[in-house]
Amino acid sequence: MPVVLHGCETLLFTLREEHRLRVAENRVPRRIFGPKRDEVTGEWRTLYEYNRELNNLYSSQNIIWAIKARRMRWEGHVALCGRGEVEELEGQRPL
Repeated sequence: MPVVLHGCETLLFTLREEHRLRVAENRVPRRIFGPKRDEVTGEWRTLYEYNRELNNLYSSQNIIWAIKARRMRWEGHVALCGRGEVEELEGQRPL
């Protein structure tokens, strides 16, 4: 997650790139957990068809929501710094 989120505050994503990020987000835990044995039939199956089941095994923050939250935080920071509302404190700190 940190590698994907590095510098995401300033990048523009299209819907196609958002879809690719969601696919990659599901691919990583699927590879980590590997195939799963079906309890009824005893056959091995992959978890790609069962995203809900995969999310139950590994629940993490949605990567698109994380990117949007970081962008909002960054925009707030830029807006605050751009207004020049940095005030200087005078006097001494109370003990």
